[in-house]
Amino acid sequence: MVFICMLLFLALLSCRNDDDSVQKIDQILNLYIDSLGQDMLNAKIPGSYINQQMNDIYGLTDNAPVSFSMQKNADTINYMEYLAGAKRVGIDSSGSNKTYESKIALILTKKVNDSVRRITNDTMTIQYTSTPNLFQVSKVWYNGVLKFTKTEGQLNIVKITK
Repeated sequence: MVFICMLLFLALLSCRNDDDSVQKIDQILNLYIDSLGQDMLNAKIPGSYINQQMNDIYGLTDNAPVSFSMQKNADTINYMEYLAGAKRVGIDSSGSNKTYESKIALILTKKVNDSVRRITNDTMTIQYTSTPNLFQVSKVWYNGVLKFTKTEGQLNIVKITK
Protein backbone atom coordinates (compact mmCIF):
# COMPACT_ATOMS: atom_id res chain seq x y z
CA MET A 1 0.00 0.00 0.00
CA VAL A 2 2.81 2.43 0.88
CA PHE A 3 4.54 1.58 -2.39
CA ILE A 4 1.38 2.37 -4.40
CA CYS A 5 0.96 5.71 -2.57
CA MET A 6 4.55 6.65 -3.34
CA LEU A 7 4.07 5.77 -7.01
CA LEU A 8 0.93 7.93 -7.19
CA PHE A 9 2.75 10.82 -5.48
CA LEU A 10 5.68 10.61 -7.89
CA ALA A 11 3.29 10.45 -10.85
CA LEU A 12 1.55 13.62 -9.65
CA LEU A 13 4.90 15.41 -9.22
CA SER A 14 6.00 14.50 -12.72
CA CYS A 15 2.83 16.06 -14.21
CA ARG A 16 3.44 19.56 -12.92
CA ASN A 17 4.87 22.24 -15.20
CA ASP A 18 8.14 23.44 -13.63
CA ASP A 19 8.24 26.70 -15.63
CA ASP A 20 4.95 27.95 -14.18
CA SER A 21 5.24 26.85 -10.56
CA VAL A 22 8.77 27.91 -9.60
CA GLN A 23 9.54 31.47 -8.56
CA LYS A 24 12.90 32.70 -9.85
CA ILE A 25 14.99 34.26 -7.07
CA ASP A 26 17.61 36.92 -7.84
CA GLN A 27 18.84 38.28 -4.52
CA ILE A 28 22.64 37.92 -4.49
CA LEU A 29 24.17 41.35 -3.98
CA ASN A 30 27.88 42.14 -4.59
CA LEU A 31 29.16 45.24 -2.76
CA TYR A 32 32.44 46.83 -3.89
CA ILE A 33 34.04 49.73 -1.98
CA ASP A 34 36.94 51.74 -3.36
CA SER A 35 38.66 55.05 -2.72
CA LEU A 36 40.52 56.71 -5.59
CA GLY A 37 40.85 53.34 -7.30
CA GLN A 38 42.07 51.54 -4.16
CA ASP A 39 40.26 48.34 -3.16
CA MET A 40 39.09 49.34 0.33
CA LEU A 41 38.07 45.76 1.18
CA ASN A 42 41.62 44.41 0.75
CA ALA A 43 42.99 44.40 4.30
CA LYS A 44 46.55 43.91 2.95
CA ILE A 45 46.56 47.40 1.40
CA PRO A 46 47.46 50.15 3.91
CA GLY A 47 44.51 52.46 4.57
CA SER A 48 41.89 49.83 3.66
CA TYR A 49 39.29 48.35 5.97
CA ILE A 50 40.67 45.57 8.13
CA ASN A 51 37.28 44.40 9.38
CA GLN A 52 33.74 44.50 8.02
CA GLN A 53 30.49 43.67 9.80
CA MET A 54 26.81 43.79 8.87
CA ASN A 55 23.99 44.25 11.36
CA ASP A 56 20.24 43.98 10.63
CA ILE A 57 18.60 47.28 11.58
CA TYR A 58 15.12 45.68 11.47
CA GLY A 59 16.38 42.69 13.49
CA LEU A 60 14.68 41.48 16.63
CA THR A 61 17.52 42.73 18.83
CA ASP A 62 19.96 45.64 18.70
CA ASN A 63 22.74 43.24 17.77
CA ALA A 64 21.47 41.13 14.85
CA PRO A 65 24.49 40.15 12.73
CA VAL A 66 23.91 39.46 9.05
CA SER A 67 26.02 36.90 7.22
CA PHE A 68 28.05 37.76 4.14
CA SER A 69 31.18 36.38 2.56
CA MET A 70 34.27 38.10 1.24
CA GLN A 71 34.93 37.21 -2.40
CA LYS A 72 37.33 38.20 -5.18
CA ASN A 73 36.36 38.77 -8.79
CA ALA A 74 38.43 37.72 -11.83
CA ASP A 75 40.58 40.87 -11.43
CA THR A 76 41.22 39.94 -7.74
CA ILE A 77 39.16 42.91 -6.51
CA ASN A 78 37.50 42.16 -3.16
CA TYR A 79 33.77 42.46 -2.64
CA MET A 80 31.21 41.57 0.00
CA GLU A 81 28.70 38.99 -1.22
CA TYR A 82 25.37 39.26 0.57
CA LEU A 83 22.85 36.48 -0.07
CA ALA A 84 20.11 36.96 2.51
CA GLY A 85 19.57 37.05 6.24
CA ALA A 86 18.32 40.52 7.08
CA LYS A 87 14.65 40.83 7.96
CA ARG A 88 12.45 42.01 5.09
CA VAL A 89 9.68 44.47 5.91
CA GLY A 90 6.73 44.84 3.55
CA ILE A 91 6.44 48.43 2.31
CA ASP A 92 3.93 48.11 -0.56
CA SER A 93 1.48 45.56 -1.84
CA SER A 94 -0.81 45.68 -4.84
CA GLY A 95 -2.40 42.38 -5.79
CA SER A 96 0.28 39.75 -6.34
CA ASN A 97 3.07 42.39 -6.63
CA LYS A 98 4.83 43.17 -3.37
CA THR A 99 7.75 45.38 -2.34
CA TYR A 100 9.98 44.58 0.62
CA GLU A 101 12.88 46.40 2.27
CA SER A 102 15.88 45.35 4.36
CA LYS A 103 18.10 47.83 6.15
CA ILE A 104 21.66 46.90 7.10
CA ALA A 105 24.21 48.78 9.17
CA LEU A 106 27.78 48.33 7.92
CA ILE A 107 30.56 48.70 10.46
CA LEU A 108 33.86 49.21 8.64
CA THR A 109 37.09 49.34 10.66
CA LYS A 110 40.25 50.94 9.34
CA LYS A 111 43.69 50.85 10.98
CA VAL A 112 45.14 54.38 10.99
CA ASN A 113 48.39 53.61 12.81
CA ASP A 114 49.59 50.92 15.20
CA SER A 115 47.20 51.83 18.02
CA VAL A 116 44.34 53.81 16.48
CA ARG A 117 41.35 52.37 14.65
CA ARG A 118 38.74 54.41 12.85
CA ILE A 119 35.26 52.97 12.57
CA THR A 120 32.85 54.01 9.84
CA ASN A 121 29.13 53.36 10.29
CA ASP A 122 27.25 53.24 7.00
CA THR A 123 23.72 52.15 6.10
CA MET A 124 22.56 50.09 3.14
CA THR A 125 18.87 49.82 2.26
CA ILE A 126 17.88 47.02 -0.11
CA GLN A 127 14.51 47.04 -1.84
CA TYR A 128 13.07 43.84 -3.29
CA THR A 129 10.16 43.28 -5.67
CA SER A 130 8.16 40.09 -5.60
CA THR A 131 5.72 38.66 -8.11
CA PRO A 132 4.48 35.08 -8.38
CA ASN A 133 7.24 34.42 -10.96
CA LEU A 134 10.15 36.52 -9.65
CA PHE A 135 11.70 37.73 -6.39
CA GLN A 136 14.61 40.13 -6.98
CA VAL A 137 16.70 42.99 -5.68
CA SER A 138 15.30 46.11 -7.35
CA LYS A 139 17.11 49.07 -5.74
CA VAL A 140 19.91 49.74 -3.26
CA TRP A 141 20.60 52.92 -1.34
CA TYR A 142 23.92 53.50 0.44
CA ASN A 143 23.83 56.19 3.13
CA GLY A 144 20.55 57.42 1.67
CA VAL A 145 21.85 57.78 -1.90
CA LEU A 146 20.45 55.53 -4.63
CA LYS A 147 23.41 53.48 -5.89
CA PHE A 148 21.76 50.62 -7.79
CA THR A 149 18.67 50.06 -9.89
CA LYS A 150 18.06 46.60 -11.31
CA THR A 151 18.76 46.06 -14.99
CA GLU A 152 17.13 42.87 -16.22
CA GLY A 153 19.62 40.08 -16.88
CA GLN A 154 22.52 41.85 -15.10
CA LEU A 155 24.19 40.91 -11.80
CA ASN A 156 23.35 42.92 -8.69
CA ILE A 157 26.61 44.86 -8.34
CA VAL A 158 26.81 47.93 -6.10
CA LYS A 159 29.95 50.07 -6.34
CA ILE A 160 30.65 52.56 -3.57
CA THR A 161 33.37 55.20 -3.79
CA LYS A 162 34.56 56.72 -0.54
